[in-house]
Formats: sequence, C-alpha cells, structure tokens
Amino acid sequence: MPRYGMVIDLTKCVGCNSCTVACQSQNHLDYDERWIKLKVNEQGRYPTVVEECLAVQCMHCDEPPCVQVCPTRANYKHRDGFVLVDQTRCIGCKYCVVACPYQARVFNERAGVTGKCIFCKPRVEKGVQPACVAACPTGARVFGDLSSPQTAISKLIVRKKATRLLLELNTAPNVYYLR
Repeated sequence: MPRYGMVIDLTKCVGCNSCTVACQSQNHLDYDERWIKLKVNEQGRYPTVVEECLAVQCMHCDEPPCVQVCPTRANYKHRDGFVLVDQTRCIGCKYCVVACPYQARVFNERAGVTGKCIFCKPRVEKGVQPACVAACPTGARVFGDLSSPQTAISKLIVRKKATRLLLELNTAPNVYYLR
C-alpha cells in the first residue's frame, strides 16, 4: 500500500498562486476559501532582502491532531496516508480547526463544515497528479509514494535534505520542504 507525501521546493516557488487557483477549481471552493495558503517571509535588510514563499496546506500527518479531537470521527486517516474529512459526519464544531498546528483547516460558513487539502485523492486514484502539482509552472511541487526508499520522492527528500514544519510537535507531517 502506498503512503503519499509531497515535496515543495521553496527555491522554485515564485508565489504565483497557480497551486491555489488549481486547488480551488478542482475542489469547487468558494472564491475566498483556500486549502493552500502562500505566506511570504522577508529575510534580511535593505538592500539584501530576500523573499521566500512558503506554501502551507494540510500536512497529511502520520499522527494528525485533527483526527484525535474529532467527536464524530468525521476526520480520519486513510491507510494510504491521506487525512480526510467525511463532510456528511462533520457537525461544524471546529475542534479540528483549532487542533491543526499548521492552520490548514478552513471552515466553510455556507456549508457549515470543515475542509482541507485532500491531496486530490480522486485524481491520484486515477493515476493523475494532484491539481496543484500539475498546475505549478516551475515544477516546485513533487508528489509521490513515501513507502519505499526507492521512489523518486523518497530519494529527493534524502538527496536534498528536505525539512518538515513543526517537527517538535510529533505530528510526523508528510509534506516536505526544500530550501
């Protein structure tokens, strides 16, 4: 059984929001609903200021806090690594929104349910890359199977010494970053 993850190369990300727009289109999100958020961090001082675009989305953690706090079990971890929300079971309590240390949950006021990146599970099941990966004009996003050290994504993580966000929280995120 594969276990999916993603690498985002921040040296290639130009902050164009193609990933965000592709995600919104693919998932029929409202215009103000974003499952991928680009945060721009400025480092340095004039005249040597450097901007880094940090794309943040659901990390599809191995130990997802959102699953642990959900009173209706609407949030669950699938055996292939996807962390998903069964919106028919979601009661809109927002516990998962508060529990997510990555601020990757979005509450849809109109529908009264929580949403988040699903790694485009329906596309992946058809053998197609997630919409954000397909739309990225610079190739900053790589998606694949983390279950074997022989896969391209696993080799990339090791070769380029990829990092993950907030490791100290022991959520074991499956989105990696290259800097």
